[in-house]
Amino acid sequence: MKKRIISAIVMLLIVIPIVWYGGPIFRVGVGIVSSLALIEFIDLPKSHHKIPLLVSFASIICLLLLVFSDYQDSYSIMYGISYRALAITLLVLLGLSLFYKNKEFEATNALTMIGAIVLLGTSFNTMILVRMFSLYKFIYLILIFILTDTFALFGGKLLGKHKLIPHVSPNKTIEGSIIGSVIATIGASLFYHFLIAHINFKVILGTLILSILGQIGDLIFSKIKRENNLKDFSNLIPGHGGILDRLDSTIAIMLGYLLLYSLF
Repeated sequence: MKKRIISAIVMLLIVIPIVWYGGPIFRVGVGIVSSLALIEFIDLPKSHHKIPLLVSFASIICLLLLVFSDYQDSYSIMYGISYRALAITLLVLLGLSLFYKNKEFEATNALTMIGAIVLLGTSFNTMILVRMFSLYKFIYLILIFILTDTFALFGGKLLGKHKLIPHVSPNKTIEGSIIGSVIATIGASLFYHFLIAHINFKVILGTLILSILGQIGDLIFSKIKRENNLKDFSNLIPGHGGILDRLDSTIAIMLGYLLLYSLF
């Protein structure tokens, strides 16, 4: 527990100034974090055979192209992933599979990598976009994750009796999930009301949906770990696991925000 608390304090001391300052420093920070997240995926025991070094390097470059995309046309609501970056990712990784023998790096492995890159690239790109437009909007989305995760944990311990999805995450309960989402919806909506804009039913509903999506993201990444017989994605953050362990819910919330953007 002591190690976990110290790690959390160190993370906050690093992350808070970077988020507050924003700009190029924030972009670089997100790029580093997203690259570490992809490395954790590459290292999964059962996801594929050992990825060649050249492919790993190319995958990280393709990921950063997506993360740093700032494409916009006259029909876009906000900046976002460009088709050019997606095309490069598809062509590079599928093309590289031609130069390796079977079992070294197959086309199916390339498709798996592409899926991971698009997932991480889109969500981390959204983090940059949201922070670029509004610090408070970024905090609002992170607050949904923090409140949901915290109160789902404590609510489950205090009142949890019915397992949510036991074969994926045996410790999560239906009661904890409901408590987490209700408190997160109230807390994040109040933050939105006082620091961003007046809330309405759409904002409250959107906040609730994002909280639920955050829990779904947590469960999805828990399933990936269970399929690979892992407790944590890595030991990068002592007491907390890896990047994907800490940002699993946030990844889903960012993707959900893309879908619900018009509500906010």
